[in-house]
Amino acid sequence: MRVVNVNELSEHPRQDMAGARWLVMTAEDIQKSASLLMFTELDDILVAVDHRGSWPAPGLWQRAVHCILIDGSDEDAEKFRRSSGITRVIADAEDDILSHLW
Repeated sequence: MRVVNVNELSEHPRQDMAGARWLVMTAEDIQKSASLLMFTELDDILVAVDHRGSWPAPGLWQRAVHCILIDGSDEDAEKFRRSSGITRVIADAEDDILSHLW
């Protein structure tokens, strides 16, 4: 399974992501990655976000995300999952986001 980190992308991100299963990013990367999220949907690339350290603000970016790590309890994760539509919301994980990808 090929995983690409958003920070590894060059000036040709769509080419860099070709054949990837996952694009991984942090909360800080979301705002500058709007066009990348469009490409992930077109190219069937799943998106994972490590959003620990701040609470996720609602936005269109959530439509493209399949896995997210957040701070909080399991109850917070379930509430956020229901409101965001993100398939897998994981709260208070101490491990790397890569261990949660499928």
